[in-house]
Amino acid sequence: IAQRYIENPYLIGGKKFDLRIYALVTSYAPLTVWLYRSGFARFSNVRFSMLKDNLGDVAIHLTNVAIQKQAANYDKDQGCKWELKSMKLFLISKHGIEAANNLMHDIQMLILRSLLAVQKVMMNDKHCFELYGYDVMIDSDLKAWLIEVNASPSLTADTSQDYQLKVGMLDDMCDVVDMEKKLTGSEKQIGGFDLIYNNGPVQKIRPVGIPSLLGCSFDRKDSKKASTQKAKEK
Repeated sequence: IAQRYIENPYLIGGKKFDLRIYALVTSYAPLTVWLYRSGFARFSNVRFSMLKDNLGDVAIHLTNVAIQKQAANYDKDQGCKWELKSMKLFLISKHGIEAANNLMHDIQMLILRSLLAVQKVMMNDKHCFELYGYDVMIDSDLKAWLIEVNASPSLTADTSQDYQLKVGMLDDMCDVVDMEKKLTGSEKQIGGFDLIYNNGPVQKIRPVGIPSLLGCSFDRKDSKKASTQKAKEK
């Protein structure tokens, strides 16, 4: 295993962060992947530094919430997370919409390629599914780096906004899994989940110039209503 420390992370307010993105795999044969539009950035509480004296300071270099919660200046009401949609809007304001959209597409392709790399060695059971939590870091050149992939990612919420995101995501996940067999099988969006791969890339109508819907807005109620209507027509 080759590892590399990213010494030039993208900073906001002088602080380091990483992204948590959710991908739902409902099958490995054929590979079927749903990507959740929302997610969050996890920030450190301390300004980033590569000075020798600070290399051992985990509060600077590790963005894990469990570590950041131990910091003296941690605000439990505000937490240390920022919604992915807000992060994308910030990137658009700083670098333009094309650069932000290209970055989201790069993250989506990073996720897909990681799943394609292990597809042939993964055991597949048609009755099973897996929700993965992808940890991604962005460097100062707006390049996305895969940090790790978490099976059964933590779903503990530490703020009300975090709770709403995760409960909504789990609700949408149950709709995608469709244990009650109410869907038609032709759906390409269910809640905040977009079908991005189904034995091949999924061609979905989207606004011109947006190669990925990651970080885009969505209305869970409207999407669920549309899925329900299709199911009734079935």
